[in-house]
Amino acid sequence: MFQYVLNKEDCVRLTPAPGVSVYATEGDRMTLTVMEHQPHAVTPEHSHPHEQVGYMVEGEAEFIIDGKSFPVSAGQMWRLPGGVPHKVIVGNRPMRVVEVFHPIRQDMRKS
Repeated sequence: MFQYVLNKEDCVRLTPAPGVSVYATEGDRMTLTVMEHQPHAVTPEHSHPHEQVGYMVEGEAEFIIDGKSFPVSAGQMWRLPGGVPHKVIVGNRPMRVVEVFHPIRQDMRKS
């Protein structure tokens, strides 16, 4: 039976970098993630073909997007076209973000 309501424990859990935990689920055409970052965690520069939009629930970080630096704090949103290189450097407090990717992230699916 299709599970309409989920808890984090029901999601795929990934650790893409030290101090970074990702909880992922998907619909028919998109992936939703909750990402929790410890203070000073770094997500190395990477890119992917997926369009990405996000919202910072708590914390602060420096986003390096396409070689440019952007300070981001709780309450702000971002949108990245597919293929754009980006990196995240978390500040002095834990950071939690919610992000949506389109199309589905195959690398964030249950195996």
